[in-house]
Amino acid sequence: MTNESLTNIDPTDFSLSLPDPNDEGLAEGQFLAEVDQAWQVCDRFDLQTDIWRGRILRTVRDREKANGEGRGTGFLKWLQEREISKSQAYSWIQLANSADTLMADGQLDADDIRQFSKRAFLETSQAAPEVQQLIVDAARNGEKITRREVRQLSDEWTAMSSDHLPDDLKEKVAAHTIPTRYVAPLVREIDKLPEAYQVPIKQAIADGSDLDNIKLVTADAQRLTKYLSNTSQVQAITQRSVNIDLALEEALRIGCLKLASDLVSQASQLEQAIAKLYSTWKRVSMSADQLYVEAGASTPNLIDLLNSLDSLASPNVAVQIGNDQSGRTIRLQITEES
Repeated sequence: MTNESLTNIDPTDFSLSLPDPNDEGLAEGQFLAEVDQAWQVCDRFDLQTDIWRGRILRTVRDREKANGEGRGTGFLKWLQEREISKSQAYSWIQLANSADTLMADGQLDADDIRQFSKRAFLETSQAAPEVQQLIVDAARNGEKITRREVRQLSDEWTAMSSDHLPDDLKEKVAAHTIPTRYVAPLVREIDKLPEAYQVPIKQAIADGSDLDNIKLVTADAQRLTKYLSNTSQVQAITQRSVNIDLALEEALRIGCLKLASDLVSQASQLEQAIAKLYSTWKRVSMSADQLYVEAGASTPNLIDLLNSLDSLASPNVAVQIGNDQSGRTIRLQITEES
């Protein structure tokens, strides 16, 4: 774009018709619809602007790669002069790369991009190729593409292309008797599980493809994923070589998967909290020891401060929870073993 073309841009061309906020005769639904329409116009305008920002930044970066010293200092200086963060710059470059990729493959042209909101375009660029094609086809047909449309098409493709679902459930999804927003999360949860653990989940789906059962099976799949993830992280479990598969079978047999999953999850959080507590206690203890060395008779108030914190800096940590009347004191003994 030349300087002459820049001067020919009339900023007054970009105008929107907004509803009167003081119009008492305007229904709330109509008011929100008009405001939302104006917002979508800004969103699409913003998308095209950011794509071009990304292309500009990519040009500056590539120039630096070709002719600079190879450390990117020239590019960083260019960003600093314009008060642009490095993360923001690369998010714009990624957006430009996504746009150019879709356009280079012949899927989109400049007019089609105007159909997208900014967030919808970002989600489209990260979607599976099959989903991208569905979205592009919709944009070419003149449909306005928002995040809702992207997620709807993505969920439909996830549900209909999955090998985990029985045919009768897919038929219900195709007939829109069961919303895809409930089925797609189930498919994604099953995909996270090892194949051996997928069998009981698939059997539970086959036993009933109604909406209530889909919700229950999804919750079980999530708990199963959480159980398997956390059992591999809890040291108290791994150090004893517990057979987590048999423990899981027993929990399922007595209907206690939720309790078992929650227990392991809380145990994982507790171990992490203890590790963080130890590192913090170590810093408090070291700082107190160093300050005791520097303090003396001339700093009585500083000595009082150190004495008041002794219950936290010593190996016998004591903390009061709650007020004096209804509270309780929690004591922990920290012992280091090599």
